[in-house]
Amino acid sequence: MFRGRSTHSLDAKGRLSIPARFRDVLKAKYDGRLIVTNLPGCLAAYPYEEWRVLEEQFSRYRLARPEVLAFQRYFLAAAVECPLDGQGRILIPPALRDEAGFQKEVVLSGMLTYFEIWSRERLEAELSKARENFDQYSSVVANIGGFPEG
Repeated sequence: MFRGRSTHSLDAKGRLSIPARFRDVLKAKYDGRLIVTNLPGCLAAYPYEEWRVLEEQFSRYRLARPEVLAFQRYFLAAAVECPLDGQGRILIPPALRDEAGFQKEVVLSGMLTYFEIWSRERLEAELSKARENFDQYSSVVANIGGFPEG
């Protein structure tokens, strides 16, 4: 599983060094390939096998509602395979870097079966919002069976 957060710098070409603990997961559990796509405010990096599960689920939508099509255009259509190079880096395409607001410093945040890539500034704002609304968010998570209330 992908766990924890770490801060990294993009190089001048837009390459990002993937932390060793994430590379270890990619090699031990998956085939090492990553698919990177848009999420609101950040990017999501999925091991290829996890991404294929999502593709299979979405391939069942033949005549999708407009909201589903809009989601697919933003999330699925932006997906790019970003292979690890020999030094454990991925090249993030310019369009994805622009969409996520990347400058130089980014934060990788483990989300169990995938990880997010945030600009440091955007993640700080998101975490501040989560801190302020933690009770409300935890209640929502408990109501959908995420963890027991207590």
